[in-house]
Amino acid sequence: MSRTLWQTIRNEAAASAADEPMLASFLHLTVLRHRSLAQVLAFHLSGKLACSAMDARVLNEVFTDILESYPDIVAAVEADITACYERDPACDQYSLPLLYFKGFHAIQAHRINHALWLQNRKTLAYFLQNRASEVFGVDIHPGARFGRGIMFDHGTGIVIGETAVLGNDISLLHGVTLGGSGKESGDRHPKVGNGVMIGANASVLGNIRIGDCAKIGAGSVVVRDVEAQTTVVGVPAKAVGLSKNTPSADMDQSLNHCEFV
Repeated sequence: MSRTLWQTIRNEAAASAADEPMLASFLHLTVLRHRSLAQVLAFHLSGKLACSAMDARVLNEVFTDILESYPDIVAAVEADITACYERDPACDQYSLPLLYFKGFHAIQAHRINHALWLQNRKTLAYFLQNRASEVFGVDIHPGARFGRGIMFDHGTGIVIGETAVLGNDISLLHGVTLGGSGKESGDRHPKVGNGVMIGANASVLGNIRIGDCAKIGAGSVVVRDVEAQTTVVGVPAKAVGLSKNTPSADMDQSLNHCEFV
């Protein structure tokens, strides 16, 4: 884990506590009394996902065990925090996604849930999928595979199916569906390459491939493969341009960075 990032988060939390005394106890409880980013994340998520049927302390133990057993998850969490800071103009502190962004919380809940799925603890994984959907408004099947540097901008209404695969450095806006296209079983969900941006309320359906650094316009319905560095829009989506840069990093919803086809 990057000690620099963790220390930055602690410093931001301490400054926020001094600026807003009403939140001092909250910030101490969630950040300042902990010794690592993993401990903060486990504590924060367990409090949010607890319910009358599942005690927060039990969840905290489960989440802490997962994060300590899978250091790659903590590295991915750091990359996700950095993605929010670098891509979201509303995020001017590294501590903000950790404390307040439910899209970020949904991603991290899924990372832990996917580890439980791989451990064949499927009953618990399904339970937590349901809780995360209720709490964060994001429904991700525990089997879906995520890379690093993922950002859900707002997050509300995102749905991701069981066999979906997300690469690295991907940005999804609210309302995105990565779903199946019928009743077929098996490998039936999209495979999204690195550097991709998917606009608000877009639907990407079926076992199709979205190439690296592709851009999918808001409201589009994608049912066929999309080539790398290609921008598609419409219903059904059609190629309208070639992406010059990395759409997930630019977060440009227009066609300004496209060479038209």
